[in-house]
Amino acid sequence: MKRGLIIAASILTSLSSAAQDFSKYTPGTMGEGVVYYLPKTEIELEVVATKVTYTPGELCQYANRYLRMTNISAQPETYWEIKSIKAKAIGIPDPDNAYVVKLKDKSAASQVELTNDGIIKAINTTSPIEKIPATPITNTAKKRIDPRSFMTEEILSTASTAKMAELVAKEIYNIRESKNSLTRGQADYMPKDGAALKLMLDNLDEQEQAMMQMFAGITNREDKTLTIRVTPTEDMKDKVAFRFSKKLGVVSDENLAGEPIYLSVINQETLPPADEKAKDKRKVDGVIYNIPGKALVTVASPTKRYFKGELLITQFGTTEVLVDNLFNKKINTRVLFDPNNGKIVKIDKD
Repeated sequence: MKRGLIIAASILTSLSSAAQDFSKYTPGTMGEGVVYYLPKTEIELEVVATKVTYTPGELCQYANRYLRMTNISAQPETYWEIKSIKAKAIGIPDPDNAYVVKLKDKSAASQVELTNDGIIKAINTTSPIEKIPATPITNTAKKRIDPRSFMTEEILSTASTAKMAELVAKEIYNIRESKNSLTRGQADYMPKDGAALKLMLDNLDEQEQAMMQMFAGITNREDKTLTIRVTPTEDMKDKVAFRFSKKLGVVSDENLAGEPIYLSVINQETLPPADEKAKDKRKVDGVIYNIPGKALVTVASPTKRYFKGELLITQFGTTEVLVDNLFNKKINTRVLFDPNNGKIVKIDKD
C-alpha cells in the first residue's frame, strides 16, 4: 500500500486543475486517488537519566580531620538519578480514520501533502519544515589532573599517608591564601594586567582542584535520554509508565526492582461525547479533520512530580468536515494541518 500512496501523492502534486472527491477509505476500492490518515495521539515521555560514578580519593579518610569535609565516602559507588521528564503529544496514523481523495471534475484541490506515514499535512500549499533540535548528550566528567605534578619534594618523599594528608592540606590552604592575596591586590608580585591575573588564578584553581580530589574524590555525571510512548484511549489515573531503579536506571513497568513512575491523563473537555453512530452514517462531503480534546497530563513518582501540563489528545476530541465547496475552481483554498493532532492550523483563500 505504501507504493500506492507514493504514486497517488505524486499524481496529485503534479496536477494543476484536478478535481477531488473525499470518502472513507476501504482497502481495495481506492481507484485513482490518494489515501490520507488522520493522526491519533501517543504521549511521548522524554526521560533524562543521569549516571553518577563516584571514585574516592586516596586521602579520603583524612578529609574531615584536615579540611573539615564531612560525609566523604571511602567506597566507590555508581547510581542513577532522574534529571527530568518531559511529556509531549505525538501523532501516529489512525487506521480507523483513513480517507481517500479521488480525482474528480470541477475542483481546484490539486495538491495534497502527506507525512512519510501518510498523515495529511496540507492542501494546495506546502507545510513549513520543522527543525528538530538535536538532543545534547551531557557528560560532566571532571578533568583528571595528576596532583603529584603540583606536589613539593617534601610531600612526595613522605612515607606516611597521614603525614602526606597533612602536608597536602597545608598546600591547599597556601593556594587559597595566594588567591585571596591576588584578588585583593595584596600579593608581593602582582600581575601587570587583567589577562595575566586571570591566568595566575586559573593555574591556582587547577592546583587546588587536583589536590582537593585526593580528599573529596571524583564524581562524574553522564546524562542519557530515553523515550517511552503510551497511547491513551480514555482517562488514565496513575498508570505505571515505567519504573526507575537507583541501581539499574530506567526499567520496564513490569520490573519490580524499580520505583513506579506514574502517568495520569485526565480528559478536560466538558462537551458531550459525539454520537458515533450518527458520524458513521453521515456522508463524507469534504476533507475530514480532527478537533482534538484537551487532557491534563501528570508524570510523578510516589515522592516527586516531574511534569504537569495540558496536551491535545485526538482520542478525547471529534472529527469535522471541511466542505468540498471550498475547493471549486472559483476559490483557491490553502489549508495547513497539524500532523501531530490533525487540527486545522491555517486556512487561506483567494
